[in-house]
Amino acid sequence: MDFEALVKAKFDEAYAATEHPKKFFLTENGRGVVDGGEMYNAVLHDVLDVVQKAMVGILKDSHHTH
Repeated sequence: MDFEALVKAKFDEAYAATEHPKKFFLTENGRGVVDGGEMYNAVLHDVLDVVQKAMVGILKDSHHTH
């Protein structure tokens, strides 16, 4: 089973089904404000990549133990 493709497809589906700020930036005190640049999208994609890799690893491990 191709876990990478399965997880990516499900994440893409979930991403498309939700709304995201068009612009985003952080203020000096670290609070997020919707109205800035590409930072939000860069951070979101970075986090999603990490979570996808973890999920694929979990699925592979669980598949091999059964």
